Amino acid sequence: MTPVSTQRASTRVTLTSSGAEVQVLGPVREGYERVLTPEALAFVGRLDQAFAERRCELLEARAARRAEVASGADLGFRSDTRWIRTDPSWKVAPPAPGLEDRRVEITGPTDRKMAINALNSGAKVWLADQEDATSPTWDNVVGGQLTLLDASLGTLEWTSPDGRHYRVTGDADGATPTVVVRPRGWHLPEKHLRVDGRPMSGSIVDFGLYLFHCARLQLDAGRGPYFYLPKLESHLEARLWNDVFVRAQQMLGLPRGTIRATVLVETLPAAFEMEEILYELREHAAGLNAGRWDYIFSAIKTYGTRGHDYLLPDRADVTMTAPFMRAYTELLVATCHRRGAHAVGGMAAAIPDRGDPERTAAAVAKVRADKEREARDGFDGSWVAHPGLVGTCREVFDAVLGSRPNQVHRHRPEVAVTAADLLDLGATPGEVSAEGLRTNVSVALHYLEAWLGGRGAVALHGLMEDAATAEISRSQVWQWLREEVRLTDGRAVSRDLVEQVLAEELAAAREPVAGDDARTARFVDAAELLREALLAERLPSFLTTTAYARHLVTLAEPPSSVGRDEAVDVRDLSGCAAARVDPAA
Repeated sequence: MTPVSTQRASTRVTLTSSGAEVQVLGPVREGYERVLTPEALAFVGRLDQAFAERRCELLEARAARRAEVASGADLGFRSDTRWIRTDPSWKVAPPAPGLEDRRVEITGPTDRKMAINALNSGAKVWLADQEDATSPTWDNVVGGQLTLLDASLGTLEWTSPDGRHYRVTGDADGATPTVVVRPRGWHLPEKHLRVDGRPMSGSIVDFGLYLFHCARLQLDAGRGPYFYLPKLESHLEARLWNDVFVRAQQMLGLPRGTIRATVLVETLPAAFEMEEILYELREHAAGLNAGRWDYIFSAIKTYGTRGHDYLLPDRADVTMTAPFMRAYTELLVATCHRRGAHAVGGMAAAIPDRGDPERTAAAVAKVRADKEREARDGFDGSWVAHPGLVGTCREVFDAVLGSRPNQVHRHRPEVAVTAADLLDLGATPGEVSAEGLRTNVSVALHYLEAWLGGRGAVALHGLMEDAATAEISRSQVWQWLREEVRLTDGRAVSRDLVEQVLAEELAAAREPVAGDDARTARFVDAAELLREALLAERLPSFLTTTAYARHLVTLAEPPSSVGRDEAVDVRDLSGCAAARVDPAA
């Protein structure tokens, strides 16, 4: 095999005698050779070869189902898998070491400073997020793996530009959270790594590099290789992940069941297949999470063409007490506990502000109320996005759990959720206001600018915004425009109004960064991307896929088989166009 070089822009690793190979097309900077080893690249390359065809077929099935719903069909509980839901005998595997108690989990990106803050936070779990809270620049993808490797080795540290030194010390007792990695969703490619001339799956890259380098280190530390699985839309997508786990464990000589996965139920279609998803992953399952923000986005995306009966009000009014959100979370808790799995609550977006005690008190009060509702409902723990909120979440769950690690024993037999309950979007109280329209445009614009600059989690207006909340913002505006919704001030949401608001928000955003050419250019790019998404005839499936292909793919050297333009072609955002390969390869 050709060794990885820090001098050459492109690296090739041969997988088979027939000439199949992995190409590294992103710059290989100093230190990258620690994770981009020939052995690791061969491992992820073979995994990608084995499952590329199925991944692409499942993405096609997503699109087909969305088209069916747009044409008038409704989602519902599957009749062909009813036997899974009615069979009381099966359970998921018992909790793995380090995952017995999940009363407070902190989520954040895998840059070194944020990782150290999370590992010192006192949380039970750190969700190391390589998806919605990470902008998938090549340097973030590889740098995140280096962070995870050093965290697993116990050597993670960082020195800021002003000379301040950060290192992992743990909580007051020296304990650090269990690491659970969230790889990118099935829909996202990694265009800086190619196998057989096509982009790899971002999911396989994030999962495979971490597993290859850190699985045994985590096992030696008394824990294991654990993952959060995002954006699943069906039990067949969960089956694909389970098959990836089985193959990967075989390849690395890990006992079957070593890997554990918690699935984020953050799409409307997945809400109808919760039990089936747990069943497919049962030997590797650790629970389900109420991924509330993406769930709201998915509801709009799935039913956004179905008229006023499915309209949602201002984003701030779509709370967890909305009827369709209550149905979803109640069903999730009951499903998990019936099958012996953990139910993990969602992220409260409010964050403290050290410079504003009044705003901090309000944020803490909102988070406390949110976590109290989840604990009463039977959740076994929940998420926070800021170390300053770990104590609040812990206090709430301590009061309910006491010395018990969880409340899986609460089976919630009284919960009876119908398909109509899950689809009752129109019963959400609230209005569509001019302020709500402007806030959505502003949040999406500022988030996109930060994302283009390499930041995937951004504090805006006292809330932690990530890709999921930006998706809600732009999809709401798209739906309001399509339906010509009338605002509370009497104006109809029109193309002219949306363009006017966007132009005003762009001007306001550019003014304070007038001397910063890079940020000014990013705001212009962000506005163009947002304009396309808001005014598109069909709602783009994801806001960031076009942005990734157009702005974040920085190939040091184009692949030899194609020209540079084709390498970043936005017409194939999932990387599936050339993935018609033998799944058994």
